[in-house]
Amino acid sequence: MKPLLLEQLAWPEIAELRGRNGGLLLLPLGATEQHGPHLPVAMDTLLAERVCETVSAKTGVPVLSALRYTVSQGHTAKWPGTFSLRHSTFLAVLRDIAEWACATGWKRLLLVNSHFGNDAPARVAVDQLRLAFEGRFHVGLKNVFQLTPRIWQTYTDDAAVLHANRAETSLMLHLHPELVNFERLTSSDDPDRTVDLVFSHPVSRTSLNGVTGKPSQASAAEGAALFEEMVEALEDVVKRAVTEEPPLGPEHWSSDALPPVF
Repeated sequence: MKPLLLEQLAWPEIAELRGRNGGLLLLPLGATEQHGPHLPVAMDTLLAERVCETVSAKTGVPVLSALRYTVSQGHTAKWPGTFSLRHSTFLAVLRDIAEWACATGWKRLLLVNSHFGNDAPARVAVDQLRLAFEGRFHVGLKNVFQLTPRIWQTYTDDAAVLHANRAETSLMLHLHPELVNFERLTSSDDPDRTVDLVFSHPVSRTSLNGVTGKPSQASAAEGAALFEEMVEALEDVVKRAVTEEPPLGPEHWSSDALPPVF
């Protein structure tokens, strides 16, 4: 089965999809952000898109167009290629997408995130939206790099606060080897200097080249295994998401009005 990409469909086909798979949509969250001297700035977006598209082909759950401009506030202009939204802008974009999805008949939205900088604001968005919709529309978040303990272990093997490291480079060697600069790859390693720091510092003050980790140790084989585990884990999440309901029924819900969240 081919992936169901909403941007490639007309409204009659989209209208039919709303009644399938619990009215669930997948929204890939990527980034446009420097990834060292050896990886493309679209790395996070390319990963989120491919994981979602592969799972869509397996489950029939449709995929929205990926968000390519998200939150990369930890980066500076030292290395060109990063384009970041403000946190407030990102929250507003997610809110607007969710509101339109709900208004046009969808029931569920799963944010599938591949970029570390999106995690905190996306969690805030989920927290706000669950109050705003009061059960009429469900919003969830899954980070592809934390879908299983083994995936997370692989991601952090060479750096706790990683970036463009062995794991990410391995994934690109598997998914898009034509976009990896092999000449720079072997000399791109840069250690994690954030261990035991009290404060959070811009990447330009913790990395010499925009990398944190050891991309020189990457391999396409490791990337293939990592990607396969991501797909299997997300497929399981999606299959559960299409039917999930609150553990407690309406008889337990409060009728008190919820406070405004926006």
